[in-house]
Amino acid sequence: MCHVIVTCRSMLWTLLSIVVAFAELIAFMSADWLIGKAKPSSSEDVDNRTGGSQEPYHPTLGIYGRCTRISHMQFSRRDTLCGPYAENFNEIASGFWQATAIFLAMGIMILCTVAFVSVFTMCVQSIMKKSIFNVCGLLQGIAGLFLILGLILYPAGWGCQKAISYCGPYASAYKLGDCSLGWAFYTAIGGTVLTFICAVFSAQAEIATSSDKVQEEIEEGKNLICLL
Repeated sequence: MCHVIVTCRSMLWTLLSIVVAFAELIAFMSADWLIGKAKPSSSEDVDNRTGGSQEPYHPTLGIYGRCTRISHMQFSRRDTLCGPYAENFNEIASGFWQATAIFLAMGIMILCTVAFVSVFTMCVQSIMKKSIFNVCGLLQGIAGLFLILGLILYPAGWGCQKAISYCGPYASAYKLGDCSLGWAFYTAIGGTVLTFICAVFSAQAEIATSSDKVQEEIEEGKNLICLL
């Protein structure tokens, strides 16, 4: 018989697992890993209301994508265009970034799988006599290691030609040059830290769902068990 067991610690672990997976996925897909040096507006980009040039803008560069500004001379406006600069894996700007993409993708796949499974932990607490919380916690720890490897390798690719075109000639491995780090990089770091927190907290979720109080509720014949 399926017993639905909901505790504060198990629900918090489930929510954190889902948030971490989405945060890492959004960061990976974003082009805001590097914020390029300011590029002045072209002579055609003139503000018709003031007669002056528009303010300089900062293009952004991700692992496989980029955002830049394009001009519409006919309509006197500029739009930001975002999309992948690499049409396939081999066109990613640096071998280090290719390795980063592999490690991050592997970590995110594991996190998304754990996030999906975590939703069902209210009904299923064990698989083949092993705690599903402990198994998921172990997987989150492995995913965290993949994410760390990816984030360590990512700055090594700052010396590639693509990064230099955005960050200037002084950009090199682990040196930003004229660039600055975007929100996606910090989100990936924060998600990695939360991944290890989730891995540790999964043990607390296991303790909460297998406590004596839960067992007493099951022995009383209750199918829905909610404990604070």
